[in-house]
Amino acid sequence: MNNQTTPNATMRAIEITAPGGPEVLALCMRPRPTPQSREVLIRVDAAGVNRPDVLQRRGLYPPPPGASDLPGLEVAGRIVAAGPDAGRFSEGDAVCALLPGGGYAEFATVDARCVLPVPAGLSPVEAAALPETVFTVWANVFDDAGLKAGERLLVHGGTSGIGATAIAIARARGADVVATAGSAEKVAAAQALGAGAAYHYEKDPWDEVLSADGGVDVVLDMAGGDFAARNLKALAPGGRHVSIAFLRGASAEISLFDIMRKRLRLSGSTMKARDAAEKGRLAEAIEREVWPLYADGRVRPAIDRTFPLAQAADAHRHMEAGAHVGKIVLTVTDAANAAGRSD
Repeated sequence: MNNQTTPNATMRAIEITAPGGPEVLALCMRPRPTPQSREVLIRVDAAGVNRPDVLQRRGLYPPPPGASDLPGLEVAGRIVAAGPDAGRFSEGDAVCALLPGGGYAEFATVDARCVLPVPAGLSPVEAAALPETVFTVWANVFDDAGLKAGERLLVHGGTSGIGATAIAIARARGADVVATAGSAEKVAAAQALGAGAAYHYEKDPWDEVLSADGGVDVVLDMAGGDFAARNLKALAPGGRHVSIAFLRGASAEISLFDIMRKRLRLSGSTMKARDAAEKGRLAEAIEREVWPLYADGRVRPAIDRTFPLAQAADAHRHMEAGAHVGKIVLTVTDAANAAGRSD
């Protein structure tokens, strides 16, 4: 495979000009990156939009050391070049990848251990919606919390990209899923996505209802704050609580006695700063355990809306408005624009 890029080649990209609102996202020209050892260069067809991108734009979640300053944690496209020791992929392979940054661009480099083949039958837009959410769900719900068939999962934010992914994969692997959402419309949407039951998290006493019904085995929590104590109430004895965000606050008051009495386990993680070796370990498990669910159609990505790369600011506004159900994706090439549902 060619391991060189064109000298002085440039690409379109979206940069963060200063911490702030969506208006600080600007189209620019950047040098095309060159793959280093163990890296591949991907010509990006589509890039997923995620909540960490919004936090980075606000100046609250900087990229890890050595990563691109451009936002974007997941892409789909084709490999066009590789550095030394890049592994199994060949030029022209259709792939999707989990990045520490740099996805809002026409080209992106990434450690080959973080790259996966596109599951059969998926478009570039659908494939770009997978890496960040699937890696997060697999790492937390299955690898950490050990959700098993026959157990019950509670997902907060059930219509978000991560929520929709968690519902779909957990259901396909034989678990029962309960979700919460912030409006009657989203409660209905969560059930349409596959949740066996769904509750309005502000209006319904979901913690009391679930506790009275025997509790849940795993909670995937993106809320934090005042939800923490309610989550512990909703957990069954031996339950596992996994924190991945704290939209309702980073601090919480909880009862240690409840943890002891019910033998609960609390954990949490972020994905962005994990090293390539750890992401590679997760990628191997995902390709083995999750990719077949997409390839045979048991699970499909939930796509809310697409935006052209140049309209990244509008994509962020749409995310922050909170009305989306599933993933928001940026389209970069004509092929992805044709496959997506851009408004």
